[in-house]
Amino acid sequence: MSPNAAEAAGPKAGPREWLGLAVLALPTLLISLDQSVLYLALPHLAEDLGPTGTQTLWIMDIYGFLIAGFLITMGTLGDRIGRRKLLMIGAAAVGATSVAAACSTSAQTLILSRALLGIAAATLMPSTLALIGNMFRDPNQRGRAIAVWASCFMGGTALGPVVGGIFLEHFWWGSVFLLGVPVMAVLLIAAPRLLPEYKDPDAGRIDLFSVLLSLVSVLSVIYGLKELARGGFDLLPLVAVFVGPAVGTVFVKRQGRLEHPLLDLKLFRVGAFTAALLILMVSMLGTGGGYLFITGFLQMVEGYSPMEAGLLMVPAAVASILAAQVAPVLARRLSTGTVVGSALIVGTVGYLLLALVDPVGGMPLLMTGFVIIFVGVGTFGSLGTGLVVGSVPPERGGAAAALSSISGDLGNALGVATLGSLGAGVYRSSFDAPAGTADSAARSAGAGMESAVAVARDLPAQAGEALLTAARSAYSSGLNSIGIACALITATSAVIALTVLRERAGDAPSGARAPEADGPQQAEDTGVELTRPAGPR
Repeated sequence: MSPNAAEAAGPKAGPREWLGLAVLALPTLLISLDQSVLYLALPHLAEDLGPTGTQTLWIMDIYGFLIAGFLITMGTLGDRIGRRKLLMIGAAAVGATSVAAACSTSAQTLILSRALLGIAAATLMPSTLALIGNMFRDPNQRGRAIAVWASCFMGGTALGPVVGGIFLEHFWWGSVFLLGVPVMAVLLIAAPRLLPEYKDPDAGRIDLFSVLLSLVSVLSVIYGLKELARGGFDLLPLVAVFVGPAVGTVFVKRQGRLEHPLLDLKLFRVGAFTAALLILMVSMLGTGGGYLFITGFLQMVEGYSPMEAGLLMVPAAVASILAAQVAPVLARRLSTGTVVGSALIVGTVGYLLLALVDPVGGMPLLMTGFVIIFVGVGTFGSLGTGLVVGSVPPERGGAAAALSSISGDLGNALGVATLGSLGAGVYRSSFDAPAGTADSAARSAGAGMESAVAVARDLPAQAGEALLTAARSAYSSGLNSIGIACALITATSAVIALTVLRERAGDAPSGARAPEADGPQQAEDTGVELTRPAGPR
């Protein structure tokens, strides 16, 4: 532990705080699970509701879009009205909108329900993470608490296909949306008893025009990147990608003029905070693109069902969870930059293994690389998030938590768009249709692995298998190219961590004391006035 961290150590958390952490883990697990479970339910609801192609895309995407778009607003709103209050409002709204989604009788109703569910869920992530930062003032305890939080998020992502598959085998498609109802009920009962209330008493009113600007900026970028990844270069998503940063520039300039900004730009003066956000975004860029092609390889090359593919992802999730738990212990003996940088180097090795995977007999190498990659993901998911939250004043915790989530979302969307396009391009250039394949079938199969699988079903058995063999070889080439690209990206993240985080480790204490944010932080349930901690490092 650095000297600064020792100086910053606050009072030790007791049993109430650790029980409160268990309550905060519930919505974290739910959000990550809910984002992955829909893919299994999609064929079932499509048969029942009959959505058009465009409606299907909106059913899939609207939830994630609106979570990302409202994160800044909800993070800052929690700082103003109280994080526990916002968490409980959001939990009630998530429960109600989950029931509405489960009972939808048309595609339009389901899209609207998923949109409202996304807005409600946006209250949960920044509130839970900010409350952890407030409840655990001791840096060592905060590191362990955030490791548990990060583990729940990773575990939910892995469990989604498994839990969803079990529910869909026994119940109708709407049952997957009802998973959140009992979880939110437990949270609403336990939160007033176990979670204290925190808010900034001098936060001022929220600027609604800044809310609009933040929504347009974030949604434009994420929408544009996802559409480019899905359909290739098209005018509308391309314009959206450029509109987002332009509106974001207007947003930033407006924040600099406001007495009570929606986003305090002074947070970025803290070197550790800015570096952690940057590494998170760059790292998730590699993870997003790699995850896309790895899951595709399991289902389309190896032929596993979605549920079987989900089960095969469990070892990587377990490795990630274990790494998240070990990381805070290592960080007490080494610098955060050293631990994160070393973990990212390990992740680089994992991606290089993906570059060697063949379509035949490639599973051992693929699974080994997958597990190694997620060791790095778990380490940074724990330490990087803790660095973001611990580097800022308590009254800015909600905004910091929101920025942490947005960095991950943007990195993931950028990875899917850029690396997905890279893999698809390599597939198209590598695909060589077997001799005798009809031109129309060859063109369709050459467009993508999904099309090749569909075309092969309509061909005679021998011809279909020959076509799939060619498609699997081309898809593996795409995976190999992504492995190399992700290795380069992750190695770059490692260099940033080993240099910037190590050099900036002492910045948080001074940077966290913004003279404009000297007001007291209040804990209403305890009657204790919390002064600003110097930061964990």
